[in-house]
Amino acid sequence: MTLEIPEVVINRLPVYARALAALAMDGETVVSSQTLGERLDVTPAQIRKDLSYFGRFGKQGRGYNVLGLLAKLREILGLDRKWQVALVGVGRLGQAIAEYGGFEPQGFQIVAVFDSDPAAVGTTVNEVVVRDSEELDTFLRQNPVDIGVVAVPAHAAQQVVDRLVNAGIRAILNYAPMMPHVPLDVAVRNIDPVLAMQSMTFYIKRQDLTGAK
Repeated sequence: MTLEIPEVVINRLPVYARALAALAMDGETVVSSQTLGERLDVTPAQIRKDLSYFGRFGKQGRGYNVLGLLAKLREILGLDRKWQVALVGVGRLGQAIAEYGGFEPQGFQIVAVFDSDPAAVGTTVNEVVVRDSEELDTFLRQNPVDIGVVAVPAHAAQQVVDRLVNAGIRAILNYAPMMPHVPLDVAVRNIDPVLAMQSMTFYIKRQDLTGAK
């Protein structure tokens, strides 16, 4: 039986990997769960439990080999290879995503960009020519990509997501302010800064009501 790994654990793995990469850059070779936890505001017990889903790492009293654990986490996350990305929507948000320099060093390459605006089609964004959205299905059938990024208005997002799914894409990063419906075998991550801020105002209001400082 395959062990079911909680999504929250999977979401913490990239955070661990980033912290280990920073430690490696600082010349650290060994790190304890205590030290790693202090960097990330996570308990050492939580780190050990999370890692235990994937095997045994480190030795009690000695800590973890920084480069060794980083390499293993990158392998688990699939970061030891290159991933091709298609972006749909090159408005202000889409352009910012396309021009963001943090993707490629981590193995994510935007290889195709699409938009329905005739004024945008044919222009270049970060050295990638913007294609007409009408070409999306044909292009993806002929040039499969791994991840789809959706940066279109909410009213158009579900249709775009459906087209990506029908083209065989099984991982979608959605920036549209809506929750798309997808098959169970498709992974979706929704990025909505407004929702994030609305959740933070709950804590601000609670502090105001309780007089907490």
